[in-house]
Amino acid sequence: MDLKATVHDLMPAILEDLKDLVRIQSVSADPDRLDQVEVSAQKTADLFRAEGFDVDIVRAFDGAPPAVMGEKKGPEGAPTVLLYAHHDVQPENDPADWDSPPFEPTIRGDRLYGRGAADDKAGIMTHLGAVRALGADLPVTVRLFIEGEEEVASATLPQLLEQNVERLRADVIVIGDSGNWDIGVPALTTSLRGLIRVDVEVRTLDHAVHSGMWGGLAPDAIMAMIRLLNSLWTEDGSPAVKGLVGGPAADVDYPEDRLRAESGILDGVSWVGDGPMVERLWTKPAISITGFDAPKVAGASNTLIPTARARVTVRIAPGDSGENAVARLLEHLEEHTPFGAHVSTTVVDTGEPIAIPADGPAYDMARAAFAEAWDGTQPVDMGVGGSIPFIAEFLDTFPQASVLVTGVEDPDTRAHGPNEGLHLAEFERVVTAHALLLQRLGAL
Repeated sequence: MDLKATVHDLMPAILEDLKDLVRIQSVSADPDRLDQVEVSAQKTADLFRAEGFDVDIVRAFDGAPPAVMGEKKGPEGAPTVLLYAHHDVQPENDPADWDSPPFEPTIRGDRLYGRGAADDKAGIMTHLGAVRALGADLPVTVRLFIEGEEEVASATLPQLLEQNVERLRADVIVIGDSGNWDIGVPALTTSLRGLIRVDVEVRTLDHAVHSGMWGGLAPDAIMAMIRLLNSLWTEDGSPAVKGLVGGPAADVDYPEDRLRAESGILDGVSWVGDGPMVERLWTKPAISITGFDAPKVAGASNTLIPTARARVTVRIAPGDSGENAVARLLEHLEEHTPFGAHVSTTVVDTGEPIAIPADGPAYDMARAAFAEAWDGTQPVDMGVGGSIPFIAEFLDTFPQASVLVTGVEDPDTRAHGPNEGLHLAEFERVVTAHALLLQRLGAL
């Protein structure tokens, strides 16, 4: 079977199915659209059922987000491959920031635009397209796990795994929620940072007071918060929290011009931190402030603010742990609280970093499949600075399985942001690579 030609012929139908998924507003973080998450789960189940899968919609408990699980059997004694993706998506935020409606899939140039077009409804269709291309010649037993809460930290995933461990057990797990090194250069993701998110509240007054009467004597909460947050970084922008772990990264070149183009950094703005660029992105910790509660400039009054809140997000490197990072951050905040301000903290969530052993027969077959799909271009082993915390759960639950992390994203995908887009030629190559991978895994 010429899988490249087969996938090419199937792509128009695969693309139409993907568009149908993108139109479903399965925003798991929005209580008003949880019904759409249910619709998305049902649509996903229907698509795989049509390909011969025995499919169910499952949840950890009544009212929990819906996941899709299923199985299509291969030959007796064949290896078992678990395919993972997720059908929930990020909020679109302000539709005015989009060049086309976020839930109306639109092709412009070489991309399909829409929320979830890449992250991760294309992951669903990559798996479906690979199975569809193999048809009756499926050489492995394929198990399916399409999650419905990845974008809200996979809160019930541990329960789902525990409840369905035998149903999900596999020799190889293919997680389709990452990306490639560049357009035309495939990749396998072999490390990801974890993260912790901690809400910090600073109080200096028991009520707001006039800034003219008390300014210069009483510290306001925003002043204290700024001083506290500033202590989190050294002069060059490296994390100043002691005890966080860092390490070396994969040996790849990330040119300065490409970094600037892909990051969107403005002319004249310098980078933060020190050491090789890929280490700063993949295998060193990073601290960001991802939320700040304070009065808006419009309508601001001459008042000393009694309370300020901020969300501190720390990306933690492989080799570290969420428990250690939380403890070190809380110690730092206590040691650097200015003016005796009252500080309280709430741990929002944690996710563990991972480093995946990228060797063995499954990885050899994956590299060969990707190289064939990309016409001889060998895949790069790359790290990712973002987090997919559930991968650690899979590694712990199925320690004997080979875990492969792949995906459709590229440096200009803009996942989670406005104008999220899927590069269509790369999408076809990824579908082809996954079909070739399943074909090769049949020989294990």
